[in-house]
Amino acid sequence: MTKTKSAADVAAMIKDGAIVAVNSSSGLCCPDAVLAAIGERFSNEGAPRNITTIHPIAAGDMFGTRGVDHLAQPGLISRIIGGSYPSGPSSAEPPLIRQMLGRNEIAAYNVPSGIIFDILREGAAMRPGVLTKVGLDTFVDPAQEGCAMNEAAREKPLVSKVEFQGEEWLYFPSIRPDVAIIRASTADERGNLTFENEGAYLGAMELALAAHNSGGIVIAQVKSIAQAGTLRPHDVRVPGILVDYIVEAPNQLQTTATPYDPAISGEVFRPLDSFTMPPFDAAKVMARRVAQELKPGWAVNIGFGISANVPRILLEEGRHGDVTWVIEQGAVGGIPLLDFKFGCSANAEAFVASPHQFTYFQAGGFDISLLSFLQIDRNGSVNVSRLSARPHVTAGAGGFVDITSRARRIIFSGYFNAGAKLNIVDGRLVVEKEGKVAKIVDQLEQVSFSGPRAVEQGQEVLYVTERCVMRLTPDGLMVTEIAPGIDLQTQVLDQAHTALLVSPSLRVMDAALFRPDGKAPSENARVAA
Repeated sequence: MTKTKSAADVAAMIKDGAIVAVNSSSGLCCPDAVLAAIGERFSNEGAPRNITTIHPIAAGDMFGTRGVDHLAQPGLISRIIGGSYPSGPSSAEPPLIRQMLGRNEIAAYNVPSGIIFDILREGAAMRPGVLTKVGLDTFVDPAQEGCAMNEAAREKPLVSKVEFQGEEWLYFPSIRPDVAIIRASTADERGNLTFENEGAYLGAMELALAAHNSGGIVIAQVKSIAQAGTLRPHDVRVPGILVDYIVEAPNQLQTTATPYDPAISGEVFRPLDSFTMPPFDAAKVMARRVAQELKPGWAVNIGFGISANVPRILLEEGRHGDVTWVIEQGAVGGIPLLDFKFGCSANAEAFVASPHQFTYFQAGGFDISLLSFLQIDRNGSVNVSRLSARPHVTAGAGGFVDITSRARRIIFSGYFNAGAKLNIVDGRLVVEKEGKVAKIVDQLEQVSFSGPRAVEQGQEVLYVTERCVMRLTPDGLMVTEIAPGIDLQTQVLDQAHTALLVSPSLRVMDAALFRPDGKAPSENARVAA
């Protein structure tokens, strides 16, 4: 029978050396009260010690939900396996967990989110592990970094490369957790869990299965407790037979800085005119150019950054509903949200468990992915997961590697260099001051996406910046379009820290992109007349 306990009571049950899996996504669905209690117990008692934490998507953030930072105390954690990590602005103090891994105090791994779910699923079924091609020729590959984030992790490899039926694969041994900490909206007295106020299910069921089938315990943090037998069976996403303990946390936030928004959980639908449109600037120009590539009927994955505004571009242009958005946290359809609510969607058509969404991504079941970049090299490879000078600026790979491994089409968008002062004057892009940090480089700090492998697999890859558009070719990165007002030699080729190819049919980007109303000059003239 499931028992109701305080957060302090369940924290006292976690033993030294335990493997603890946490169902979370930054501030979304984070069981923060339980994590806080574990950290408090260690501060007071020095226990539990040397635990391993696993979080397929980041547990906590830098904006109010501490998550794994509650556990970032010397001696508490000895190993951490994360799809992503708390991240934020470079001007802010790095999260405690980042400081610990930077000092080599814990073995830290950045494993693609989908693969972590796969590893836990295989552990739940008592199978030996995961064979996958996701991550080949990237930092995930043992030939590069093998997911290790520091020297302590490199000493204890997590992944190996094997041959199976004449092909090369990456092998990840399965993991069987001792504890799963998940979160829901409501539990009944028997431990059945419903998610009516949540913006995603993430991997609650998968983590619960993995711990339960391994002889471990499952702890569920919920907002409220209902009488047994009062929850509708179709609403129950995790049955009580898998849940050992319930922790009631009536003040749990829905997302960071959001106590409750019924549109996030699909309980109400927002009017389309309630969504704010992005201001007219270089970022909006890029989002408009990305939107030009989308075809009606497509299923479109979207990531953080410039591309996060593309749904609003379609809304502004009267194209809302042409495509269906799919995000790794599990929402299908609707309009993906921004800022603290990123990872949620308003007016979603469905919520899919993240492990199922990643299976869809890993096989390339969708039509196109819209993502960002930190660096691009001459071969079209992309770094999105590490900047050594400012490591906490990026969350790590998250689902990026899962998504890009077999995507049919990918558009990476971002500024050509970092720190440039830009303006748009009379339909022309003006670079008032060049940025000091190159983003088109000869060698990446980390390979998150392999351009050569994409060419080999026949993937279509486009790179959209404010001053030019580039395409991946078998011979490397080729400039195919240039912004009006931009000089190819001095403002593109000379600003790239590696050689770029130039298309013999180089053309100017659509003039309408650089007008506030999104119309070409001739159209403006006709309207005025």
